[in-house]
Amino acid sequence: MVPTDSTPRAPAAAWQTAWLHQPPQPLSGAASGPLAGLRFAVKDNIDVAGWPTTAACPAFAHTPTAHATVVQRLLDAGATLVGKTNLDQFACGLNGTRSPYGAVPNSFDPALVSGGSSSGSAVVVARGEVDFSLGTDTAGSGRVPAGLNNIVGLKPSRGLVSARGVVPAAQSIDCVSVFARTVATAARVLTQIAAPDAQDPYSRELALVRQPWGRRFRFGVPDDLSACDAPSRAAFEQAIAQLQALGGEPVRFTYRPFAEAADLLYESALVAERYAAIRAFFDAHEDQVIEPVRSIVAKGRGYSAADWCEAQVRLQALSQQTRQAWRAFDVMVVPTAPRHVAIADMQADPVALNRALGAYTNFVNLLDHAALAVPVSLRPDGLPFGVTLIAPAGMDWPLLELGQRLHHASGLTQGATGEPLPAPEALPLDAPEPRVKLAVVGAHLSGMPLNAQLTERDARLITSTFTSADYRFYALPGTTPPKPGLVRVAPGQGAPIAVEVWDMPLRHYGSFVALIPAPLGIGTLDLVNGERVQGFVCEQQATLGALDITGHGGWRNYLAQAARSAPAATA
Repeated sequence: MVPTDSTPRAPAAAWQTAWLHQPPQPLSGAASGPLAGLRFAVKDNIDVAGWPTTAACPAFAHTPTAHATVVQRLLDAGATLVGKTNLDQFACGLNGTRSPYGAVPNSFDPALVSGGSSSGSAVVVARGEVDFSLGTDTAGSGRVPAGLNNIVGLKPSRGLVSARGVVPAAQSIDCVSVFARTVATAARVLTQIAAPDAQDPYSRELALVRQPWGRRFRFGVPDDLSACDAPSRAAFEQAIAQLQALGGEPVRFTYRPFAEAADLLYESALVAERYAAIRAFFDAHEDQVIEPVRSIVAKGRGYSAADWCEAQVRLQALSQQTRQAWRAFDVMVVPTAPRHVAIADMQADPVALNRALGAYTNFVNLLDHAALAVPVSLRPDGLPFGVTLIAPAGMDWPLLELGQRLHHASGLTQGATGEPLPAPEALPLDAPEPRVKLAVVGAHLSGMPLNAQLTERDARLITSTFTSADYRFYALPGTTPPKPGLVRVAPGQGAPIAVEVWDMPLRHYGSFVALIPAPLGIGTLDLVNGERVQGFVCEQQATLGALDITGHGGWRNYLAQAARSAPAATA
């Protein structure tokens, strides 16, 4: 349940472990600006001039003379910085207990982990002590704490927000993240901090998509939920129903290649980047680093440059596999954190339980995706449950639009404050891109020779279905590659024919139609469910003398039968 005056709490000192540095006077931003009046905190691996940066390691502490780029941009936008927050040491962990300054308790139940590594940043937002905060996210550190504390966690596309002035964890995939109690607040912050920075080697200019998916979209659902406990699995099924109510169509996909990519982060030479990030300090002060952070970082010493190259090749191979899954859906939805874990249990088994918390997060930065964690429900035990919406890099704004709709449909209150959600806010988005549905029957089907003419135009498969019973189907002679012809006939004279329905941006439709040779063309097809879509048709005259294959029910069945009937090759 949301904490109330009668809810048992940990001692005040335990709640205070969320903060590491709260100066007597906040650091005020510009007198006016788009974020004026908002208070924020930053994770203590992000530099603030004149304030110590510890990364939760006292021996590492130093006082920078300049703000991190992202801090400076927030101050320039009028926000006020009130302090720095606790974290898993060197941002190495997903649970919030790996700090010499103390474990950060969950904002709903102090016996439970708050998630990490951005633990303090999430908790101070959930408890209403600031309006928003900054975390960092390499393996899920900006999402898992959001899911466990009933708040929003925005992990922008890699390189969209400058990481200059941030102590790196794995610099090539690190992202500065945003915690807020509403999607609208996170969106306001993103507007101010998203900008290229020539002083950040991994900063990049991204062509951000500003068109939402609209009221009809497809969302991918992993086929493996084994990491979830029973309450979280039930809550995830509820979230799927909520997305369907918003107009989404669930598409199950094979999660294995995503999970294999996630494993590379700590179980391959890629972990060497953790060591490289703090190499000079670690070599001189290894004994000042706590376990299990010390062992994780030290593991990176044992790999060669060749090992690292092999891991990169494996990652690219898995990336190719995962791209196939994205053809079937617009956005992916996964549990943000598959379970809640007691602090005592985490400290007794810090590696296995930490790994479990990252079951659905570790792959995201490795595969160059954007992500948004949003609360969706309270489980029967009163603990928060959230999902993460994931999309390819550059899709940050469509994620925010859908995430705001999903969050506000939940009926939840804000964080652990008990305050109701305010009204949704308009986001800086364009109108949805016009698209057209197109039914294909032959050489453009998935896996067929001309399918690339669809996929290279950003078309995506919606469904496999059948026409109405008013069509006949022919194998057209002399076509390369072989093609069928679909002809509408009088009622009762035809049969249902298998088709795939694809969704294509209207801007590409003209160039696609221009490729279609006579006697084929595009007309309006009636589907078995009564829907009418654009689709391939054939001139009646071209079917004279052609083989009638209507009885096969579709092109795949015909080709399979033809292959079986072909005479065996002779020597």
